[in-house]
Amino acid sequence: MSDVSEKSELLSKEEFRENLRSVLEKMTAAAERSGRDISEITLLPVTKTKPADVIIYSCEEGLSEVGENQVQEILEKQTILSGNPETADLKFHLIGHLQRNKVRDIVGKVVLIHSLDSLPLAEKINNASEALGIFSDVLIEINAAGEESKFGIAPEETETFLNELEKYDHLCIRGLMTVAPAVDDPEENRPVFRNMKSLFDRIREKSEKFRSGSGKWANVDMQILSMGMTNDFEVAIEEGSTLVRIGTALFGKRTRNLNRNRS
Repeated sequence: MSDVSEKSELLSKEEFRENLRSVLEKMTAAAERSGRDISEITLLPVTKTKPADVIIYSCEEGLSEVGENQVQEILEKQTILSGNPETADLKFHLIGHLQRNKVRDIVGKVVLIHSLDSLPLAEKINNASEALGIFSDVLIEINAAGEESKFGIAPEETETFLNELEKYDHLCIRGLMTVAPAVDDPEENRPVFRNMKSLFDRIREKSEKFRSGSGKWANVDMQILSMGMTNDFEVAIEEGSTLVRIGTALFGKRTRNLNRNRS
């Protein structure tokens, strides 16, 4: 068994509750500053590299959906937590890059894939979904700041990408996701988030017009704008994020990789 279940770095339940309280307070304040209701914003705890036990804490507090970066870690944690009544309603999101050779392993095992970033990957997800007789919900990953080190579609290519995705009728495009640059001052990411919200609104408006008219983009239903992490989630919320991905602020810093070694 992988060591994702070990408890040597496990924070206490009380520490988690205090961290959660702090995050929710900050989310609420950010929503109020921008004239939004906190109910519009989803908190997705990110448990990557953390012991499976912390997922139980999350579920006990009513947060039954969690995000993970790697396919193998999701599968391992699902095995570890199988049969646990506390995690009976647990659902996983894949928020990290998805390699095409891992698609068949993960399709049907997660409720949302946040990182669709190429046509070959779209085809793999669609075909695997069709084989299972299901529809897979996905977000398009946008490289909003044009960083060479990041995956994702360039913002200006989003509509062309959506046109090319039309043929994949077992994909449901639920929104957009971005990973903003790592910065010391979260205010530096405000323009990135603002541009993402503008792109999201434009795509959503166009898709709704298509739905009531030509029927184009039939597999597009823009509902989720996934942006903002521990360092910048307050700014992301102020700029329109509907889902923030929070790991460190809830579970503490990741000091080492709890996945099995890959050799």
